[in-house]
Amino acid sequence: MRLNKYLSKSGVASRRKSDELIRMATIEVNGRLCLDPFYQVKEHDIVRYGGSKISVINETIIIMLNKPKNYISTVIDTHGRKTVMDLIPENLKVKPVGRLDKNTTGLLLLTNDGDMHQYLTHPKNKVPKDYEVEIEGYLNSSYLKKIEKGIYIGNKEYGKAKIIKQVILKGRAKVIMRLTQGKKREIRRIFQRINIKIINLKRIRFCKLSLGNLEIGRYIFLNKKQKKFLM
Repeated sequence: MRLNKYLSKSGVASRRKSDELIRMATIEVNGRLCLDPFYQVKEHDIVRYGGSKISVINETIIIMLNKPKNYISTVIDTHGRKTVMDLIPENLKVKPVGRLDKNTTGLLLLTNDGDMHQYLTHPKNKVPKDYEVEIEGYLNSSYLKKIEKGIYIGNKEYGKAKIIKQVILKGRAKVIMRLTQGKKREIRRIFQRINIKIINLKRIRFCKLSLGNLEIGRYIFLNKKQKKFLM
């Protein structure tokens, strides 16, 4: 097995990212730095990344977590804040698929499959994600058209979403929005641009996977049928 594929199957990174890690001299094979992504890893080779021994994980693990507020969507936080990794068993070598910001709740996937991680997070693949946004006031027809067409959100970027549904309540509304671009804090930047306050933001669907009745802070392992939705 080629070294870049070995890293991917070990959950370190996607094959493309693994190429970068190898060329950055972060990988050792049998105690020596290896800079060749195409090195054929043999059965008795000892491979280390960042000083830690790694090995191929034969089973693809995908976890669906209902992320609470005040948790960071990263593996390690240098400021000592709570991360989503605090909510799952320590022995699982998985990484969050993309990010939900600290104050956003809902569906977050974690996996040990580097290639799947790369596919699901790359903007060109336009993987759909649905969000439930509770706002002050409501979206009038002008804002609905602007958001669906694309609205400037700063940094030479445009935010764009399909409005699935809007339910107007007393003084506020709940809006279901579908995103495919994956820009950083895209929904918050959209509403900031049109000067509408977000009360709550929750991701409720990722591709064909729905959060359903999964309680906040709880997680499940995806079964074979659910994995096929992503694969």
